[in-house]
Amino acid sequence: MEAIQTKPPGPEAAYQAALNEGRFLLQHCTSCNKHVFYPRAVCPHCSSTALEWDTPKGTGEVYSLTTVRRKPEAGGDYNVSIIELDEGVRMMSRVDGTPPADVKIGMRVRAKVIDNNGAGLVVFTAEESK
Repeated sequence: MEAIQTKPPGPEAAYQAALNEGRFLLQHCTSCNKHVFYPRAVCPHCSSTALEWDTPKGTGEVYSLTTVRRKPEAGGDYNVSIIELDEGVRMMSRVDGTPPADVKIGMRVRAKVIDNNGAGLVVFTAEESK
């Protein structure tokens, strides 16, 4: 009988598995010292495969945004934002806890992982003004 070979999960599966455990991770290239998002097998900056998982600070700012309009009975309006993390990567998400009209480009935000129907999801909340 032939042994069944299993290979480790790909980068996207590993990223989602960490989110499902409540952990937000980014890849970091040890060759060029840059962070990478979305998860990949090869660094897009230097083509190295020396990517390691790293816990980001989780802070950044709204780079771009739009408001999706919905009827109140469908959940009301919500925002879709591109967040530029302090590590230099951008990701699409949303800013929770702030009315869509109050989300602004340049707003400082902090990541949190929520449960989205059994799957971890990164969303952001506005940081307190200092």
